[in-house]
Amino acid sequence: MRILELDVDKIAFSPVKAEAELHDEVELKEIMVSDALVVLVSVEKGDDESAADSAIDDISKFMENLKRKKIVIYPYAHLSSDLSSPKDAKRLIEYMYEKLGSKYEAVKAPFGWNKKLMLDIKGHPLAEQARSFASSAKSKQKNDEESRALKEEDKVVSTWYILDEHGKLWPYSEFDFSKSVNLKKFADYEIKKVRTYNTEPPHIAHMKRLQLVGYEPGSDPGNFRYYPNGKLVKSLLENYVTSRVVNYGAVEVETPIMYDYAHPALKEYLHRFPARHYVLKSDDKEYFLRFSADFGQFLMAHDATISYKHLPFRFYELTRYSFRREKSGELTGLKRLRAFSMPDMHTLCEDLDKAMSEFREQFRFCIDVLKGIGIGMDKYEAAFRFTEEFWKEDSDFIKGIVAKELKKPALIEMWNFRYAYFDPKFEFNIIDSADKATALATVQIDHENGERYGMSYVDKSGNKKYPIVLHCSPSGAIERVIYALLELASVDEANQKVPALPLWITPTQVRILPISEKFTAQAVEIAGVFTKSGIRADVDDTDNTLNKKIMNAEKEWVPYICVVGEKEIANGTVAVRVRAEKDKKSVSMQVSELADRINEATIGMPKAPLTMNILLSKRPYFG
Repeated sequence: MRILELDVDKIAFSPVKAEAELHDEVELKEIMVSDALVVLVSVEKGDDESAADSAIDDISKFMENLKRKKIVIYPYAHLSSDLSSPKDAKRLIEYMYEKLGSKYEAVKAPFGWNKKLMLDIKGHPLAEQARSFASSAKSKQKNDEESRALKEEDKVVSTWYILDEHGKLWPYSEFDFSKSVNLKKFADYEIKKVRTYNTEPPHIAHMKRLQLVGYEPGSDPGNFRYYPNGKLVKSLLENYVTSRVVNYGAVEVETPIMYDYAHPALKEYLHRFPARHYVLKSDDKEYFLRFSADFGQFLMAHDATISYKHLPFRFYELTRYSFRREKSGELTGLKRLRAFSMPDMHTLCEDLDKAMSEFREQFRFCIDVLKGIGIGMDKYEAAFRFTEEFWKEDSDFIKGIVAKELKKPALIEMWNFRYAYFDPKFEFNIIDSADKATALATVQIDHENGERYGMSYVDKSGNKKYPIVLHCSPSGAIERVIYALLELASVDEANQKVPALPLWITPTQVRILPISEKFTAQAVEIAGVFTKSGIRADVDDTDNTLNKKIMNAEKEWVPYICVVGEKEIANGTVAVRVRAEKDKKSVSMQVSELADRINEATIGMPKAPLTMNILLSKRPYFG
């Protein structure tokens, strides 16, 4: 069952022509309802009352959040291409209407009619929400496809500790968090496992207002579309992370996005990876969409001839895209989605000792990569996860990393058994504006897949050995990096700081504001000087007032706003307003002086030109 929930100021509809044999008998008159939640409903094959009950529960929670008392149930076949029979659809819509009608003022649009429809949707971030629900039978079928690791994850017993920078392991309840406020938030989030948001995370409003990213209603939920500004930001981040990994010593490869479900090594690995996957058919064979680069890189390593002299050997691919069939209720903007771009590096190591040495080196590497993006160590908390057995044998290894590399307390999750292929792993997690945590960079030591995939190397004695494999994403998914930057900006905003993106990825780095139309040509020339210096500059040539132009640039988080008038043209300068400075006073500067300042601040980072016209009057609005 698929629904679209719309919070409306007003809905008006009137039946025009009966199309279905099972149509309702109604009067041909217009019905109008104000201040209501409208629920467009498509009933799919296999749906039953259990799917309807799940939808009713979700709708009820949404009604409470919005504080609405009126609801309109509107049969709407256009949300799905896998519709149930009209008989089943009519029965379930009546069922939902009766259940919701017992709690709210409910209206049902007539079933089986073409209807004239008018909607006036409210203009807030939660006004439009798409949802999908499966029947119990469908859910059971999906659960049968889930990996054993997911089921084992539900069985594992975790004990939680804090490891301080002096090497002392504290039970979570005994640690003094007074100097580690975000660590306390992170630990509570992990232990209590409350993943849902009561209100929409602010990064969603930011990504829309900055014209970066939007929901794609024509795709599966959890898939997004990137507008020109968003594509620019995403590409710059991808280029940066890729260049860092390649310079670190990885070889870049490319692998398919789908794999044979029946392949013995692949199928076994599916059950050792804690993720839900998509399954599709081609001819008579079943395939699954990859959820990481592991499959292709491991099969490539299986076919390669590798010597101990080549180790450690690093494969890398930035997967566009990886797919995970996250639960619909867990999807949250760019934080948790179903299609994402993952920088994925795998390192083949001779043995566990070499793997642990590489693990520590990659820990430092991840810190440095995030720092380059603009996410310093003060912005995230570290978690180490491993078995009790690993701690007994190698506790000094973890203590050394925390004391010498992290230099602040870390969350420890200790398992009673290894439920997946890795032991240990670490993650860096940011704490967002709602005190929820999200993992970015991570490294895992994999004990199983060298042998499972038949990856091998020849040792000094000429014997075939299976390597230990490290999994590393030095930044986490690119979408999550954008989420993290927007959420951290929201935290700054809540603390009375100016919200901003890092200068090197800000879509417009300099905006030129001619004070009147007669200075537009000179403003374009000045923008061209910045462009030749590798700086993204545009010109607000609209007929807005100067104050309105400044306000619009502020809303778009443009770091440097340059006013150009008669005085500036005569002096060969621009009046620069620096958005990050509190007093917002304009300073007269040479164009070359400002260009040098920007290039010095972004040295070593990827560059890219504007993705839209230099003139604002020539740009469409995306959002």
